[in-house]
Amino acid sequence: MQKSGASGLVYSTDSGRMCPDCRQPVLACTCGQATPLPLRDGVLRISREKAGRGGKTVTVVRGAALDAAALAGLAKRLKAVCGSGGTAKGGVIEIQGEHADRLQAWLKQHGFVVKRVGG
Repeated sequence: MQKSGASGLVYSTDSGRMCPDCRQPVLACTCGQATPLPLRDGVLRISREKAGRGGKTVTVVRGAALDAAALAGLAKRLKAVCGSGGTAKGGVIEIQGEHADRLQAWLKQHGFVVKRVGG
């Protein structure tokens, strides 16, 4: 028997993490839609990472002040520019492989302010 104050389901094998308030999958959460975008300085930061990826290199773009749909659209264009796979999640774009120079040039050409960070 479950107490009435218990939050209930927090993970589902069908849809992953669940929102404790609206009990929808976190990506389809209806109660958090009014949350504003985090404040960012408008500078896209490009870095290269290998840690936690089985030794494979990815190029990471952070700092885009875009909503999820616009971020996914930008990620799609960047993947096409590099001819590589990748993803956009959590406000971060990850492109498979080492493409920092190519991405920096393309983003500058399209009006973004870009900085290289890391090694």
